[in-house]
Amino acid sequence: MPSSAFETAYGFRRDAVQLSNWRQAPWNVWAFRHVGELVPSARIAATPGRTETPDADPAGLLGEKLTIGGNSRFLADILAQTSTDALVVMKAGRFVADYHAPHFSSASRHIVFSISKSLTAVLAGIAQDEGRLDPEAPITSYVPEVAGSAYADASVRHLLDMRVSLAFDEAYLDPTGDFARYRRATLWNPSLPGQDPGTLLGFIASLSKGPGEHDGPFRYRSPNSDLLGIVVERASGERYADYASSRLWQKLGARQDGSVSVDAAGSARAAGGVSMSARDLARVGEMMRQGGSLGGVRVVSQAWVEDTCQGGSDEAWQQGDFVHLLGQGRYRNKWYQTGYGNGGFLAIGIHGQWLYVNPATEVVIVKLSSQPEPVHDDTDRLNLELFEALATMV
Repeated sequence: MPSSAFETAYGFRRDAVQLSNWRQAPWNVWAFRHVGELVPSARIAATPGRTETPDADPAGLLGEKLTIGGNSRFLADILAQTSTDALVVMKAGRFVADYHAPHFSSASRHIVFSISKSLTAVLAGIAQDEGRLDPEAPITSYVPEVAGSAYADASVRHLLDMRVSLAFDEAYLDPTGDFARYRRATLWNPSLPGQDPGTLLGFIASLSKGPGEHDGPFRYRSPNSDLLGIVVERASGERYADYASSRLWQKLGARQDGSVSVDAAGSARAAGGVSMSARDLARVGEMMRQGGSLGGVRVVSQAWVEDTCQGGSDEAWQQGDFVHLLGQGRYRNKWYQTGYGNGGFLAIGIHGQWLYVNPATEVVIVKLSSQPEPVHDDTDRLNLELFEALATMV
């Protein structure tokens, strides 16, 4: 039987991609670009009538050698090694390089996983600017349903900075524990036979407090960010997708619609469910680099951006989960500070999603990938070295 065009392009049939395997290789290469065909998703509308400018020619950059870890390597080889689907580089507000893997283009959307957390925090910052959200307020003042949970005595600030004491492990590959139950509630995993997967808020409200009090070490726990998305909805009075469209996508002049996956009750997967184009994500980074504005349009206050890029607790970070990756880093409002002398800051998602901003060189880099493993420390370090090298050569 002749192969279909789909099978010829991807090496497997479309019906081979299932809810049970969509984050696994090789199926993830297609699935990460088409999440809305697998998980219910809400549209984040882009700016009407705006079209994307032509791609910047990447040929020269791909042929360049960079010094990474003391070794000279071609950029093209690093992109292949790290399962790259798209690379976008901006310099001083101008796109200077675009790379797309086969069957991907500047119009394509890609799931950005936990970069969604950073986008959700921007929405929280906007709601704060509008006087609708108080980051120091108790979470229960917005979401009373969590009064019997770990979040009963936590503040929105604790959510923003990942300093909630929570009895929950971020165990991506655990097929039986709380993380698997979490993914079933978000409709990211198949339901167990005969069992109702419940809802995202129901799952969050079932979580217990961990050892210690809130406001302690940095503890990376994704349900915190999903709860922040619900807080934003309650504070703004709008659905997540609609608020993101009017306050972020359209103010940025985004060219492509985005989307966010939703659960059975319509709650957005604010911690990891956003899909968008690489260039529109770069526009988010450029807006942050310019202190909250892009093209003369104010998106979020300069004070919020400065707090995000300069605030946070050294002690919480040093006692936290990711000090092995960024030894002098910090975490504030769901963005990472590198701790490097150039003032760089980042948003990061599993499977190789990156938004890197280097204020000193005026460079923004987006890298979207379909890495087989959710987290791989050596690959993460390679990507960080790559961004630092690119920022000095473009």
